[in-house]
Amino acid sequence: MSDPVRFHISLNVSDLTKSVAFFRTLLGVEPAKLRTDYAKFEPDSPPLVLSLEPGKEAGRGGALNHAGFRLPDAKALVAVQERLERAGMRTKREEGVECCYAKQTKFWAHDPDGNLWEVYTFDGDIEHRGAGQSAEVILGDALKPREAVVWEHLMTDPVPARLPLADGTADEVRLRGTFNLPLSADERRALVAEAVRVLKPGGRVFVHVLAGESPVENPTLPGPAGKVQSVPFETDPVALLEDAGLVGVRMLKFDSKPCFVRNGVGMRELQLEGFAPAVATGPEVEVMYKGPFRELTDDDGRVYARGRRVVVPIAVAERLRAGDGAGQFTVFEPTAARAATVTACGG
Repeated sequence: MSDPVRFHISLNVSDLTKSVAFFRTLLGVEPAKLRTDYAKFEPDSPPLVLSLEPGKEAGRGGALNHAGFRLPDAKALVAVQERLERAGMRTKREEGVECCYAKQTKFWAHDPDGNLWEVYTFDGDIEHRGAGQSAEVILGDALKPREAVVWEHLMTDPVPARLPLADGTADEVRLRGTFNLPLSADERRALVAEAVRVLKPGGRVFVHVLAGESPVENPTLPGPAGKVQSVPFETDPVALLEDAGLVGVRMLKFDSKPCFVRNGVGMRELQLEGFAPAVATGPEVEVMYKGPFRELTDDDGRVYARGRRVVVPIAVAERLRAGDGAGQFTVFEPTAARAATVTACGG
């Protein structure tokens, strides 16, 4: 069987390491070839050959308007956006955009050299060109590449009594294996409190930990897991984030099948996130919960009754439509931002 036809593009890049990190996350695959002076990605979906050439003149965008991918459905769109956001890469989501004689749901991201990438779903044709991508996306500050302020602790590192950051300066704190060290309950609470102290409003805490059906000390596990000295009860990391005042806490990974079993106790990989509360001032938008439950209540006490509009800070709205429950919420554009157009619904 012959290989499928693949679209090929080669990009000049100013920093090969940063560009490889971006496209590894965007495409969800490892480079097919990686050298000190060259990298190549060959994903099967989409069938693409993408080459990165460092050390050459890399104009910021140049004549290119944008590049991107059309995905089959909203679930795939959310999965790619979450992958980028978890890696600390900023995106800008737009719902129901009228552009290029079509209605689309999409998000935008800039690569390290300023090229604009669009990832979208096609929601139907319309009879007019539409307003297109917003000037905020193309020219504004919303997506200009910037270095996210991230503090990360690995299980092999010493645990500091105080994080080396000023109050409210971090975009993200990552604790990878930290809670598998033999820390006391007070030490764990103090560490999460430090994470909250350094986070900006809306900033994220990410926890990666091996959790057990009951606590296990010194489990003597094989391979890289051999560094695990303590396995907390599976609900303890969630409670730590909630008790510290973080909101939007959710388990990103927690499988039914355990990774290890010792003395009848199953131990599972847990990935967890929570967010510092967003500042209540600033822009607000309306959202509507679509179901299937009668209502939901968030960590700030807001009640989302099915089919009723609720006014929330824009940071909360962004979190609602970027998470696993994105398909359960409609986020409405501000009335003042509506274009004076008529859209044919249906289809």
